[in-house]
Amino acid sequence: MDQYCILGRIGEGAHGIVFKAKHVETGEIVALKKVALRRLEDGIPNQALREIKALQEMEDNQYVVQLKAVFPHSAGFVLAFEFMLSDLAEVVRHAQRPLAQAQVKSYLQMLLKGVSFCHANNIVHRDLKPANLLISASGQLKIADFGLARVFSPDGSRLYTHQVATRAVGCIMGELLNGSPLFPGKNDIEQLCYVLRILGTPNPQVWPELTELPDYNKISFKEQAPVPLEEVLPDASPQALDLLGQFLLYPPRQRIAASKALLHQYFFTAPLPAHPSELPIPQRLGVPAPKAHPGPPRIHDFYVDRPLEESLLNPELIRPFILEG
Repeated sequence: MDQYCILGRIGEGAHGIVFKAKHVETGEIVALKKVALRRLEDGIPNQALREIKALQEMEDNQYVVQLKAVFPHSAGFVLAFEFMLSDLAEVVRHAQRPLAQAQVKSYLQMLLKGVSFCHANNIVHRDLKPANLLISASGQLKIADFGLARVFSPDGSRLYTHQVATRAVGCIMGELLNGSPLFPGKNDIEQLCYVLRILGTPNPQVWPELTELPDYNKISFKEQAPVPLEEVLPDASPQALDLLGQFLLYPPRQRIAASKALLHQYFFTAPLPAHPSELPIPQRLGVPAPKAHPGPPRIHDFYVDRPLEESLLNPELIRPFILEG
């Protein structure tokens, strides 16, 4: 721990406090998650072990937060991650209005690339939500917090607890399009009511495996028909609604895979996904904004929502920088 200088506190998770720190020798800025052991005989918390294992199972990927080091400290240990400036929850919270279409597409595309990479490495995250999707100073989105992650068997031979709930990709997409959660329940029952109100009451005809669920028939809900997504999100494009509808399906096996979703026409129709550098980067409380680098005035900017012909560079502007011959 002596090799780091603490710069401030970022936040607190279920198993530790997260600090912003600088490596004394290299000057690299990192995020340090301190995990304390309450009693030595308790050992390392399972969630911390899963996070370490999941991140070590995967190679470096630009859409997954990088675990740089793990080392003991006092009555516990520390995880050193690459430092990320903000998260998607802050982006949605600080947006003056729902995000622009190009911005939503960019965030969703980066999320899907990260999820596709995890699944290709047999890792299921199980805790996807905007607060766990971190944003770098350059606008890059990366999946973080693998405390509930599991290595899964493609053949389905491994069993998992059903006591884990997560906001799936479709819910995050809906939140980006809507500017607020589609299913804003404060507890399990209220959450189910919101889902049923929009997606309708499931039945064995729609979801054949429904009767095999562990808590099936423990509670009953009145029959409700699904609400068309165009009524729920009237400002969304037909392509967005089509993709969202393929995410928000009750039978898990019928939902579109992340790798296939990346090929959906939604990402190839105007406006195209914004470049990460054009995305908003709100600051976390207590974390100062990065200083702007001095440089020459910007002669020409590119805007995603401007017609392409208006954003093309004048060849005369770059001619002085092109080597002859």
